[in-house]
Amino acid sequence: MKKRDTIDGKLVMQFQSGNKQALTHLVKRWHKTFCEKANWLVKDTDVAKDIVQDSWQVIISKINQLKDPYSFSSWASRIVYTKSLDWLKASKRKQNHLENYKYEQEVDNLETKEKESIKAQLLKTIKTLPEHQQMVIKLFYVQDYSLKEISSVLNISVGTTKSRLFHAREKLKQILKYRNYEN
Repeated sequence: MKKRDTIDGKLVMQFQSGNKQALTHLVKRWHKTFCEKANWLVKDTDVAKDIVQDSWQVIISKINQLKDPYSFSSWASRIVYTKSLDWLKASKRKQNHLENYKYEQEVDNLETKEKESIKAQLLKTIKTLPEHQQMVIKLFYVQDYSLKEISSVLNISVGTTKSRLFHAREKLKQILKYRNYEN
């Protein structure tokens, strides 16, 4: 048994017996070592300090349950190690979540750009139609007018409205099919 383990064991037994100063000595002896161990694992000094602080809370809350006081160094080091690994796992999950979010945003942006491109192409194509067909298409699809409302606005019969809408759709289909927008 190392001298260090003997000293730690005695301090643990003193603390378990009610000597609160013994804990202060343990903290002074181990805090820097625990910070170095955590920092070696997580590669961030501030995070390592937080991990060690959390580890001390666990150590203090469970030190009275430590059956072999002379194993303090390995027992407490294991707590620091486990807390460090927990932080790394949580950090990895957070990183994965952020990467997934970023990917989803990029996909959404691409879809939006693609939709805008198709919409622009469609509007350009609509402008190639005769004026009377453009008007019917715009009123029906853009402004959501019913066939009856369109016939009233344009002062034409419902049958003529249907006919213009049908012919406009057919011309759009042909143009878009030719440009490979429709299968």
